[in-house]
Amino acid sequence: MATEHLSPLDLAFWRIESAAHPMHLGALAVFTAGGPGAAEHAAELIAARCPAVPGLRRRIHDVLLPFGAAAWSPDPGFDPARHVFLVRTGSPDPHTAAGPLMARPLDRELPPWEAHVLAGPDPGSFAVLFKFHHALADGLGALALAACLFDEGPPPRGPVRPVPQQCPGSALRRLPGVLAARVQDVGQALEIGAAVARAGLPLGVPPALTAGLAARPARPGTRAIAGLALDLDEVNLIRKAAGGTVNDVLIALVAGGLRRWLAGRGDPVPQGAGPRALIPVSRRRGPGAPGRAGNRLSGYVLRLPLAEPDPWRRLGSVRRGMDRNKDAGPARGAGAVALLADHVHPLGHRLGGPLVAQAARLLFDILVTSVPLPGFTFTLGGSRVRSVYPLAPLAPGQSLAVAVSTYKGTVHYGLVADGGAVPDLDALAAALRAELDALVREVS
Repeated sequence: MATEHLSPLDLAFWRIESAAHPMHLGALAVFTAGGPGAAEHAAELIAARCPAVPGLRRRIHDVLLPFGAAAWSPDPGFDPARHVFLVRTGSPDPHTAAGPLMARPLDRELPPWEAHVLAGPDPGSFAVLFKFHHALADGLGALALAACLFDEGPPPRGPVRPVPQQCPGSALRRLPGVLAARVQDVGQALEIGAAVARAGLPLGVPPALTAGLAARPARPGTRAIAGLALDLDEVNLIRKAAGGTVNDVLIALVAGGLRRWLAGRGDPVPQGAGPRALIPVSRRRGPGAPGRAGNRLSGYVLRLPLAEPDPWRRLGSVRRGMDRNKDAGPARGAGAVALLADHVHPLGHRLGGPLVAQAARLLFDILVTSVPLPGFTFTLGGSRVRSVYPLAPLAPGQSLAVAVSTYKGTVHYGLVADGGAVPDLDALAAALRAELDALVREVS
């Protein structure tokens, strides 16, 4: 069997991880219990089903050639008990228990994922925290893996494409095109690097978003988690009034929520161009589309207009910025920095991983990512998922990451923060809701 090496971007995510800054994605699914002992039954089902999912039985190991590379291999001693855990919590809010679990790195000697079934004091509900290393999957890939553990649902949509067959000599006939593509790739890399340099000035970044400079010193390795559920109909009401997309509104809510949150803390009024939000863009066609595992990502960089006091003008500024990003496309601009991983030798990822991790602060100030979910209802052993909060990793020097998804007519914000730098994360969630309420009042 041929060795399956990690792609350059997957390898980059694997190498930049540290104990204080684990590089796993998360999703907190909250269930309505289907009967007595539902949490225990859910843990048993996940443990029983995960061995049948090939992507969950593979671990990452270093290889001799090429130098610095890593590859996937089956875990010969795969044991579900080392990946699926039943956690009994004393808090009715599963986010409270999820924080310490998100702070804990995955075992790098095992297949890089975990599922924690959180059984709280309410017998009518429970939650499951899924953790997938970013080297294993991006948001859509993690969704596909997690879906394999739920009860059977509608099949993925999209045609299955046949694998093209190559005849002898086809590689030679493609050689001129390959060389031209290589020249084009180098030109693209230079263009992205120039865009990063142009966008790399941290102007108008509140100290609260910088863990190393926050007023309350950060404690590396701590995580606070908060969730917020908003009515999608209200978001669509704003979109129809302002134009643009739902995603434009969701990003503008983050900008307005941050401004309100900072004001509530007594921090100085934001000035300048505003913090740089990295907005990942999937290069997949959708959750059901065929394609390789791992990450297929690019991104946009957008200045969040925190200095603008008017909510509608903030929304207009976000919309114009996103339109400019879309016109340029996901393969250009400072947000496409992930594409540069393809131009780095594996040894460069291995030796430079810690430096790249520390450089994240120079590239962007806050992560704002969206994970699309399918329209059907997820169930596990008869228990129904009622909400899903996506959770993103934190880069060194940054205190906050925002992830958002829409499920069953509700928008779910998952907020992940450095627990030392942001002890008032619930106040930010309340500020996001206040921002939506203010916009709705204007159009109601």
